This record gives sequence, C-alpha cells and structure tokens, in this order.
Amino acid sequence: MESFIKDYDKIIKKQRTLETNDPLDRLIAVVNEAKEKIRADPSSVTSTLAVLGKSIKTVSNGISEEQKEIQSSLSKYSKAIDKKFTADMMAAINPHAFDNKENILRSTIAMHFIRQGNFEIGDTFAKETGLTVPDSMRHQFMEMFDIVAALKEDNLEPALQWATRHRSGLEKRSSTLEFKLHRQRYLQLLMGRQVQEAIAYARKNFAYFGNRHTQEIFRLMCSIIYMDHIKTSPYADLIAPNTNADIQHMFTRDFCSLIGLSCDSPLYVSVTVGTQAMPTMIKMASIMKAKKTEWSQQQELPVEINLTDDTKFHSVFACPVSKEQATEENPPMMMGCGHVICKESLQKLCRGSSNLRFKCPYCPQESMASQAKNVYF
Repeated sequence: MESFIKDYDKIIKKQRTLETNDPLDRLIAVVNEAKEKIRADPSSVTSTLAVLGKSIKTVSNGISEEQKEIQSSLSKYSKAIDKKFTADMMAAINPHAFDNKENILRSTIAMHFIRQGNFEIGDTFAKETGLTVPDSMRHQFMEMFDIVAALKEDNLEPALQWATRHRSGLEKRSSTLEFKLHRQRYLQLLMGRQVQEAIAYARKNFAYFGNRHTQEIFRLMCSIIYMDHIKTSPYADLIAPNTNADIQHMFTRDFCSLIGLSCDSPLYVSVTVGTQAMPTMIKMASIMKAKKTEWSQQQELPVEINLTDDTKFHSVFACPVSKEQATEENPPMMMGCGHVICKESLQKLCRGSSNLRFKCPYCPQESMASQAKNVYF
C-alpha cells in the first residue's frame, strides 16, 4: 500500500503544479501581450500576429506534454491498482439486498448530502427522486454548519449561545461542551494578553461549572502565572493545536444527538463498515465457492468482522452453547447461577418445560427456565 500512496502523492503534486501555473492563464497572457503591441503600434499587426501564432503553438505544445505526463501517470497508477486488487468484489455482494428498499436507499443518500452541508445537491437529488426533505431538518443542519464555520474562524459566540439555549439537554447527556467552549474563550482572552478580561470572564462563567470541573478550573486560573511561556509550562496541554478541531467534533456530535441522530450519517457508516469487511467477505466467499457450500444462517455473518471502535454502537452477545449471535427473537438469558446463554439454548436444556431442573453447561449448579432473566446490553 505504501507504493500506492507514494504514486498517488506524485500525481497530486503534478496536478497542483498545473493548477498553480494555469495553462489558460499563460495563453491569456500571450494574447494580451500581443494586443498591447498592436495597440501601441498598429503597423506591426502582421509581425505581431506571426509571433503570436508561434507563441500559442509553443504554449499549446507545452500544455499537451504536461497533460500527457499526467495522463500517463494516471494510467500507470490505474493499472497498478487493477494488478494488485484482482479479487472479484461481486462474489461478496448480495444483489438483492435493496430489493423493495429503493426509497430507503434514496432517502439515505439525500440525507447524507444534507448532513454534509451540500444542501443544493441534496435538494436536487430529492426533487429528481420524488423525495421530500423536511424543512425543519434542513434548517437545523444549516444552523449547525453556520456554527461550525464560525468555530473554524475561532468565533465561539454562536456555539456558546446555542449551548446555553440547550443546556438542560446537554446536561442530560453528560456533555461537557458548554464548559469546553467557555474554557476556550477564556484561553483566547488569556493568549491575547487580555488578562483582566480573562479573569472577569472566568468569574462570570466558571461558577456554574464549579462542582463538576473544579480541578480543571484551578488549572485554568493557575495558568495565568505561565502566560509568557505557557507552551513550555505544565499547562501546555491547554493550548494543544487540536483543541479547536476537538470542539468542532464535540459540537457536531452533541448537536446531532439532541435532534435524535448519530454523529455520522448512516451512508458514511455503511460504506466504512463495508470497506472494512470486504476483504474478509471476499476471502470467505472464495472458500465457500471452492468447497461448494453456502451460508444459510439468517441475520448473522459466517465469520467475525473486526471493526474499528468508531463503528461499534452496541454490545454483541454470542451464545457460548450454540455459538450464535443473540437477536431480539433469541435474546440472552441469565440463569440462576449467573451464567448467560441464548433463549433457544435454554429451551433445549429445559426441554420446553419452565419448571424442569437442569444442570448449567458451565458449572455444577442446577437451574430452571422460570428462574432465568433477560439480559439487556
């Protein structure tokens, strides 16, 4: 993969070089220069046009060579990818996955555009597919992106106003967003050498958060001592370069949470998870094809897929007896001894009788199905 990344970086570098030295700008400059010569000396039209023709041809040839070089690099890069990734992805795809679910897919795509701030594209897509995007949802995300844009410019005021209006909702979710915003505003004043203003701001706004953030408030106030060399002090972490990006992410997460949505769009999560799972699924499909077998288990994959932490949203229980993943119809049940198995395994052990005593598969203690309790993760 490192060789692909290096080749990709080379192509991007060449493209940026072209963008910096725009070929059209060069042509325009040559034409404008000829116009100025003709305007200054009308009798030189013939000679100037002759020179202009040669100049345009020279510039055009240079542009062609540059384009050929980029196209050649792209072609080599494409061939290298095709040569490296020879697996047939279609073998791991279910062509009927979205049968009778076209509206769900279209709605997911439309909402993804809205959630990314591409409102015009989202509206056009929704119009062409016959969908209706609620105005309230659109306005909410427009507000969110306006606030995020302000945060990128180090303007905390819109975010602070929003956090104050939604204080009760944020507190129910144990969010620290409002305090983080006040902390950042205090540090802005401090780093701007407005010490008295920073102290006055802290007195006005930190008191409400005293019980929950006592130690951090102490550190913020003590950092004044090291104001002239805070970057080399024990308080350097307060002005970490990624602080603003962290606040933007926290705001986006809390904003979406308050309107009942996940931080990332379902389309993004689906594509990310699919990308992570694809290599394993392709390998599994090739093995099954070689053995001439099929996976018939419903709502369960044939192998475990290791996902990254940001794509895990809930705990998954696999029954230690049947080795199957728990579902709503087959939930985990805790027996009297404390061991947990799935409901179907429990029914098999008790032979369908809720009062029949049976031995736990993992300890000597006996239990009854009537004693078992549902376990919720």
